[in-house]
Amino acid sequence: MSATRNGHANSGATGDMIPTPISKRFSDIPSAIDIPVQGDQEDEAVEIDLEDLVDDPTELCTLFENERAARTYWMTVSLAYAKQKKIDHAIEMLNRGGNAMQDNNPKEKLSIITCLCWMYLWKSREAPRVPPEGGLLSEAKTKDYYLQLATSSLNEASRINPAFPPLFLARGVLQLLKASLQAPSKAPGAGHVEQDKADLLKSALKAFDQASKVSQGKNMLALLGRARALFGLGNYKESLETYQSVLRKMPDLVDPDPRIGIGCCFWQLRHKDDAKQAWERSLEINPESKTANILLGLYYLDASSRVPTNSPDFIRLYKKAMNEYTQKSFKIDKNQPLTCATFASYFLSKKNLAYVDTLANKAIQFTDVNAIASDGWYLLARKEHFNGNYDLAADYYRRADEARGGLERGYLPAKFGVAQLSVLNNDLGEAKLRLEKIIQSANKNERNYEAMILLGTLYAEEVFTNQYAASKEDKSAEMRKAIDYLEHVRTAWKDPKKNLSPDSAILLNLARLYEADHPDKALECLLQVEQLELDQIPASEHPAGIEDESALRNALRKNLPPQLLNNIGCFYSQAEKHDLASQMFEAALSSCMRIGEKGEDMDTDALVTTISFNLGRSYESQGLTDQAVEVYEKLVARHDDYIDAKARLAYIKLRKSPNKEGPDAVAQLQQENSSDLEVRALYGWYLGRVSSRKKSGNVNEDPELRHYKHTLQYHDKHDRYALVGMGNLYMMAAREMRRETEQEKQKRSAGYTRAVEFFDKALQLDPKNAYAAHGIAIALVEDKKDYKSALPIFLKVRETIKDPNVYINIGHIYAELRQFSKAIESYDIALSKEGKANDPGILACLGRTWLNKGRHERNLDAYKTALDYAKKALEVSPDQVHFKFNVAFVQIQQVQHIMNVPETQRTLAQLEEASEGLEAAIVALDEIATHPQPPYPKADLEQRANMARNTQRKQLGRQIEKQKEYEEKNKEKLAAALEQRQAELKRREEERQKALDLERERQEKIRKEREEILARDRELAEQRAEEEKARQDAEFTTDSETGEKVKRKRKTKAKSSGESKPKGRSRKKKAESDGSDDESEEERQPKKKRKLASKKESTKYKSAEIVVDSSDSDDDALERAERAIENHRSPASDVDDASRADRNEDRMDVDNAGGQDDEEDEEEVTTTRATTKRARRGRVLDDSDEDEDEGEGGGSTNAEANGGSDAGDGEPAAAADTSMADAADEDEED
Repeated sequence: MSATRNGHANSGATGDMIPTPISKRFSDIPSAIDIPVQGDQEDEAVEIDLEDLVDDPTELCTLFENERAARTYWMTVSLAYAKQKKIDHAIEMLNRGGNAMQDNNPKEKLSIITCLCWMYLWKSREAPRVPPEGGLLSEAKTKDYYLQLATSSLNEASRINPAFPPLFLARGVLQLLKASLQAPSKAPGAGHVEQDKADLLKSALKAFDQASKVSQGKNMLALLGRARALFGLGNYKESLETYQSVLRKMPDLVDPDPRIGIGCCFWQLRHKDDAKQAWERSLEINPESKTANILLGLYYLDASSRVPTNSPDFIRLYKKAMNEYTQKSFKIDKNQPLTCATFASYFLSKKNLAYVDTLANKAIQFTDVNAIASDGWYLLARKEHFNGNYDLAADYYRRADEARGGLERGYLPAKFGVAQLSVLNNDLGEAKLRLEKIIQSANKNERNYEAMILLGTLYAEEVFTNQYAASKEDKSAEMRKAIDYLEHVRTAWKDPKKNLSPDSAILLNLARLYEADHPDKALECLLQVEQLELDQIPASEHPAGIEDESALRNALRKNLPPQLLNNIGCFYSQAEKHDLASQMFEAALSSCMRIGEKGEDMDTDALVTTISFNLGRSYESQGLTDQAVEVYEKLVARHDDYIDAKARLAYIKLRKSPNKEGPDAVAQLQQENSSDLEVRALYGWYLGRVSSRKKSGNVNEDPELRHYKHTLQYHDKHDRYALVGMGNLYMMAAREMRRETEQEKQKRSAGYTRAVEFFDKALQLDPKNAYAAHGIAIALVEDKKDYKSALPIFLKVRETIKDPNVYINIGHIYAELRQFSKAIESYDIALSKEGKANDPGILACLGRTWLNKGRHERNLDAYKTALDYAKKALEVSPDQVHFKFNVAFVQIQQVQHIMNVPETQRTLAQLEEASEGLEAAIVALDEIATHPQPPYPKADLEQRANMARNTQRKQLGRQIEKQKEYEEKNKEKLAAALEQRQAELKRREEERQKALDLERERQEKIRKEREEILARDRELAEQRAEEEKARQDAEFTTDSETGEKVKRKRKTKAKSSGESKPKGRSRKKKAESDGSDDESEEERQPKKKRKLASKKESTKYKSAEIVVDSSDSDDDALERAERAIENHRSPASDVDDASRADRNEDRMDVDNAGGQDDEEDEEEVTTTRATTKRARRGRVLDDSDEDEDEGEGGGSTNAEANGGSDAGDGEPAAAADTSMADAADEDEED
């Protein structure tokens, strides 16, 4: 038998094409039959036209019974009815025939009963799975009903002759059909088969093996049955081998077509393109194959699911799937279950629900595959879900899930549908449980992202609802879960393999979740939404003449939603990027204008008002006061009741004219809007910070305190600004109290306690009120000296309160805890803040901390640094007498320290410098003592000056003389030591420079090597691209009708008489013509088998390979597989041998048994295959390399106006103690 490749028979040497195979089913049924009848003449007969049989076979049956017709006549007419798809008439004929032969030999009935069994099996395939709606189960002729009849017939035939060969095949098919009706497995795991089903399939396998054994391997239907049973057991590899074996032995078999099975095996083995080739070949042979058409339609639907839905490829693939293949399959058979399910899904997407109901019910009724029935129930569920029939939809979802196993297995879309129904029914707890179960049961590499999106959104909505609730709960766990799920989805967008499109709704939810704690991440999400919106603007709407990308982006922003731009601007403002914030607010206003011009049904007045106010605040932050005033005035002109804008205008006037216009404006604003809490807050700030007043000893008489008390008593007892303001006032009053006696200390402590009560009340109302927390921390330090409890509070509020005083307070605490380095770091940060570069208070604190650090570490350099900061503070504020005292104090402390330093660790120059400082300190102390308001008592200052003049001056003089003697005596040693030290420093510098040079050289070398590697990689990539293009050009051509790339059809050329033929083909031709037997081939084969086995092992189940199970003990089958592998042609070798015109590109390699090559060609074959293997390895490495790889904005700038702009809710840090008297006390103790 000639071998085939993809169903093509290899053409002969003359190039003659073998006719397309046709179905041989019922081919032995004649067009007419003569039935002998009793009459006058011996050869009298009645002719029956088998192509035009009567609709009622009763007369024929009566004729056959009267004439005692032989068994063959009964069966021939029955099969003729079956050929015309009149199975019921065929069954009636067979039943009447069997009854007519009751008196005959039982073996005469055997064929009729067996044929009757096959008819029942046929009817079972066409019968519904379940009774029609409203029908009785006992009267319904379902699949199970006919299988019972088939079983009865089979048992009857087996009692007559259990060894009758057709019974084995019938038994196998019966077991297959029974297995298909078994409920799916509920055990977890995709490949698990229910035990009852597995037992039936194994019984079918055994029956098919018996049928094959009886026929000595010639029964192809038995092999096909074996392949189908193996497929049902999940053994796709062995099933593929069996289908291929059938095709090799009988390439003209088209009904049933083994190519369908081959394609299904390839699909399950993830070789989908090979499956497509098999089905295309099946369709080429039989264009009316409903199965091949629908399977190809599903292939292109699957391909369309892997491309973006808005791409041209999706439209092309989807149309091809539905119009070219699925529609054709439906026209051929309107009851094909798979086709009905596919078309129902299409109509569901079109919202044509009437067709959905009809087609889905057909799919459920006529299928014998549980997965198709599951699809039918799911489609019905989606239809009812869309119509709002939630109870019915839930029932259908349940059936769809159970049809695929339910529980741990089941159908994920159905489970997801039930979760959606729970959300619609407001049963959010049930929905979350179902969604979490879906996510947990999914493979990590195949996560159900739809479930993650819905579950993350549910948790997010729970968090958002809690934010506006009267009594708030702790929803931190829900927030973490929402962020985790939504971030997983966001990460998956970056993986091209997952083919997920970014969703703005997810990003907006994430932005709202991040708003409070991570504003930078919220801004990142909003910027990504902005980019998505910009990408959706068609090129036709891009303004012409703009080439700069940034300018183009700004121009396109007017097409974006103004709410989005406003929120982005608010986050920029919060991050103190006020120029970017202004750009966003301006773009948002342009967007509002665009909406107004287009006449869209949207009220933009509120948006314009809010955005304009935010723009004004942004201008203020940049110092553009005039522009801000212009914006506010326009707002007030449009809305004269817009108090926030009026408050900003009053504040600006107060800043510009603090004596006349400003106070008048604030007073007028307070008078006109005395009940507005924001205005009252601004007025309170004005009373406390701007109004020049004398502080009285009684805090209750303070105008600011009385104002806040009036706010709490008559307007809002929960006004947080008033509470914090009163707390600050009580704390300042306590700070000024005397603390000499125990009674005074208790009164002072009671003042701090009163302040903390107000701060605590504010925190109860707003747990995130940083100013209240800041006040409590200050009270802890000043009253309780509890530095360790106050420090964490300061550290927590420093990112919220943008005030240098927080860092000053942190520095004070670190200094008290003797962590001088951290204290210095905090003071430096405060000094670096805007407007604090030359703050004398911070400079004095730095000087004091460096002094204490020097005393603690006995470090002369620290004393020098302390002196530098003290002098700098005095330069900034020369009129402040206490800064002058600080300089003198540090100079005296430096002298005291240097006198105790050993001669070896100091120099004469340092002593002389200290002496100069001492003289300056004596002069300064004398001047300070005569000052009208000295920082310390005059007598103490004079005493300290006299001590420095009389005692320290003399002591320092002796130390200078002593240092002179030491240095003169050890001049040479000191010079040598100095020289040695300089040499050592020079050597270290040279070594460091040398190491840096070596590191630079190494980095440069690595950079060059990387560049070379990248260059080589580019060259290899270009080379591979050229090779691939050449291969594509060789294999494909452009179809003149469709314009698509199609495989090039090679034409066979008639060879001239003098032209030599390829050796392999001539040997094959010779073998065919001479009729050489298999033994001669087997004698030659082992040599090739051993050589090929050493070169390549087949481990992939591609379309271009014959799959052989290594555990197969059949030597003949193994040798046949080896011969097939030897003659196999890989894709690479097909390109190399493109000149061979006798090879058809559309053939399926799985069908190739190939001709034998010469012994002389062996070396060439093995070398080519080894080269191909190496080439494939290179490609695999390259492929793996390629594989590695609406919420509102929270802190609206509008909120910044609350509390009167720059007026902080909390009291700034306590006035820094810039005196260094404690150091003096320590010095005296020393």
